[in-house]
Amino acid sequence: MPRASSRVVSCKDRFAVKKATEVLLRGGFVVAPSDTIYGIYSDATNYDAVERLKKLRRPSGRPFIVLVPDISWVKKLGLEFEEEKLLFVPGLTLVLRKRTRLYHWLGRVTVAVRYPRRGFVQKLLKKLNRPIVAPSANREGEPPARSVEEAYGYFGDEVELYVDCGRIEGSPSAVIDLSGKVPRILRRGAFSSWSLKRVLGMLNS
Repeated sequence: MPRASSRVVSCKDRFAVKKATEVLLRGGFVVAPSDTIYGIYSDATNYDAVERLKKLRRPSGRPFIVLVPDISWVKKLGLEFEEEKLLFVPGLTLVLRKRTRLYHWLGRVTVAVRYPRRGFVQKLLKKLNRPIVAPSANREGEPPARSVEEAYGYFGDEVELYVDCGRIEGSPSAVIDLSGKVPRILRRGAFSSWSLKRVLGMLNS
């Protein structure tokens, strides 16, 4: 566990969302549950924060998944997208093509986005009112943390705030690439093959 108890707050604490929002707005990192598993977050609109998180979490420099507070942010991020109903599918991340250079640090050609509809992260996004980058809470190449204790083992005091919701045995989101002419399933997540076929059937339906 973190040596400084002030670094940990329960997700049941009525001030947890407020504390996490304050950390993100000043460019810090927060470990908290997403709608799938524990993630490590920074403000997606803050170039310096995202670049620092890349060095900490993903030295390879591969882009992060971006969680949006509402679907209007798809256009604000400069992404091409017509199948808005897919954003309402829980646990589904969509890779979309960019049409501008807006927020280029999130991806120059494509950006992977998800619209969480439940859990602590949904409350956080609503309060923050801007997107966050949200890789899983682990070092690159290591298994995702299932608890705050495991996350602290990865990041220690480099993360300003840990939001503890107990142990989470979820799966990462499913990822579908819609940036090309033919949709591609990049990661199945907790979805069955049949479920993903149903999701793909929603395209142009």
